[in-house]
Amino acid sequence: MAMEASIIIPTFNERENVEILIDRIVSVEEKSKLVLEIIIVDDNSSDGTVEVVKELMRKYSNIKLLRRPKKMGLGSAYKDGFKLSTKPIIVTMDADLSHDPKLLPNLIRPIWEGYADIVLGSRYIKGGAIEGWPLIRKIISRGANTLAKLMLRLNVKDVTTGYRAYRRSVFNQIVKLSKRCHFDFQVEVLYLAKKFGWRVTEIPIVFKNRERGKSKFNVSEILKFTWTLLNLRLGL
Repeated sequence: MAMEASIIIPTFNERENVEILIDRIVSVEEKSKLVLEIIIVDDNSSDGTVEVVKELMRKYSNIKLLRRPKKMGLGSAYKDGFKLSTKPIIVTMDADLSHDPKLLPNLIRPIWEGYADIVLGSRYIKGGAIEGWPLIRKIISRGANTLAKLMLRLNVKDVTTGYRAYRRSVFNQIVKLSKRCHFDFQVEVLYLAKKFGWRVTEIPIVFKNRERGKSKFNVSEILKFTWTLLNLRLGL
């Protein structure tokens, strides 16, 4: 039986990457035992991203597009994209080609086979790696992961990874319980997983820094993340 999943991909000015990514996802689907729907959640891109996606919708029948009026946060994009999903497994991934679609079967299989509720594509376990990041970005990422694990006592290696798969029933609960709408959504999910006993496992991924377009990483996201850790630690 084919494994089925909805892939939620937030976009903001990803014209240069989105066609390559979708073509790669479809190629993996054709070669693997997968049935996928691709949900693009666009936050009012000004570079023609939406026009590219609309062209791809004429080429592929498994693409859905949600257009939002402005940048509203990564976590909120996942939640809004979930409303359009129909598959039993939810996958989140970046649009900038940093997440390799070839790993989709590995990410989905633990949930499909019943021994995980959340699967993390981890850069920080054996076999995982980061390519192309400057040293300061690596230090910030490691520091954020270490701080999150210490403050919230999380038993995972990669707290901040965005390449993930979720059991639909679990993601539905997350949407109902989540208070975070930005990058801090990632750590909130793992806090909820610990609280409710959801089974979390990690598979190794090689994360590749974007080659095209502008990174969305900024100081504001770091501050939101740190504030979220404090609030979660205090039970807020």
